[in-house]
Amino acid sequence: MAALRVLELYSGIGGMHQALRESCTYAEVVAAVDVNTLANDVYKHNFPSTPLWAKTIEGITLEEFDRLSFDMILMSPPCQPFTRIGRQGDVSDPRTKSFLYILDILPRLQKLPKYLLLENVKGFESSSARNELLQTLATCGFKYQEFLLSPTCLGIPNSRLRYFLIAKLHQEPFSFQAPGQILTRFPDQDPADLLKEKCADKVGETSSFLSSEEKNLDPNTGPDCSSKKSLPKGAFLFKLETVEEMERKHNQDNDCSIQMLKDFLEEENEEMSQYFLPPKSLLRYALLLDIVKPTCRRSTCFTKGYGHYVEGTGSVLQTAVDVQIHELRCLLQNQNANDTFKQNILLSLSL
Repeated sequence: MAALRVLELYSGIGGMHQALRESCTYAEVVAAVDVNTLANDVYKHNFPSTPLWAKTIEGITLEEFDRLSFDMILMSPPCQPFTRIGRQGDVSDPRTKSFLYILDILPRLQKLPKYLLLENVKGFESSSARNELLQTLATCGFKYQEFLLSPTCLGIPNSRLRYFLIAKLHQEPFSFQAPGQILTRFPDQDPADLLKEKCADKVGETSSFLSSEEKNLDPNTGPDCSSKKSLPKGAFLFKLETVEEMERKHNQDNDCSIQMLKDFLEEENEEMSQYFLPPKSLLRYALLLDIVKPTCRRSTCFTKGYGHYVEGTGSVLQTAVDVQIHELRCLLQNQNANDTFKQNILLSLSL
C-alpha cells in the first residue's frame, strides 16, 4: 500500500507532523508551508528531509497544488481572528485571507484529498469562517465531524480547549458521527469523563484572571489575553484563588488518569538557574499567577507573552517543592508585615 501523501499548511515547528508520525499512519509529508522564519528553522531541524516552502499560502498556484497530488491536508490556520478575548475579526481579519484562499482552491483541485484535519481555538466553531468551511466540505462531498477537546482528555496535564475538525471523502459517515453536533469527548471515552471535562473547562474559563467583560473594559489588555503590564524577566507571581478554582485544582491533581507534570519535565541542571525568579520581582507582583509543582496534574495554556506580561500567560513552575504556597500567600497578604519580612519569605523559595 502506498503511503498517504500529506500537505501540511501553517506548519509552524511541525506539531502536526509529529502527531502524524506518532499515530503510526503510513504517510509522507510531501510539503510543509509556513512564512515564519524562526518556526521554519525549527521545522528544518525536526524534519530535515521534508520539503519546506517558505511562502504565503496565497502565493501557491492551483497548478502547484495539483502537482503535489496530496491525499491529506493538515492545517492550523491563524487563531487570532477567532479567539474569544480578541477582536474577533473573523473573515474580515487579514489573517483569515489565506484560509479563505484554501477554501476557494479546494473545489477546483484536479484530485480532491481523501482526508482533512483542521485545528483552531475555541471560538472558531461560532465563526463565519467555520460556516464557509462546512459549506465547502459539503459541496465537495466530504463527511466531517467537529470536536472541542483539551489535552486532559488524553491524560496530559494541560488545559487547552481547542476546536478540531476531521473530514473524509467517502460516502460512508464516521462510525461515531453525530451530525450537527460538536463532540466534547473522544468517541470511546466514558460519558462520566465527558461531564468531568466540561465542568473543569467551564470553571477554568469563568475563573480566569479577569472575566471576558472585564478584559474588554481594561485598556491594558491585548487580544492575545496577556496583560500589557510588563513583567520583569523571570518574575514569579502568585494568584488569589476562588473556592471554585481551589476545588478544580484539587480534583485534577487527584485524577490519576492525568499524568503528572514531572513526566514531561527535563532533568534539572545548572543552566536552569538562569530561569529562577528573583525575590524582588516576587515582592512586586505577588498574588497573581497560577503556580504548579512537578507533582501537579494540571497547568494552564501558555501564550507568547509568557515571561513578559503579568496575566494570562500560563502556569509558573514551583521548583522548591517543599514550600507550601498557600501559607506564603497568607503571609504575603498580611498588611502588618513589612517588605523586608515578605522578601525574606520569598527568598526561602530558593528559585
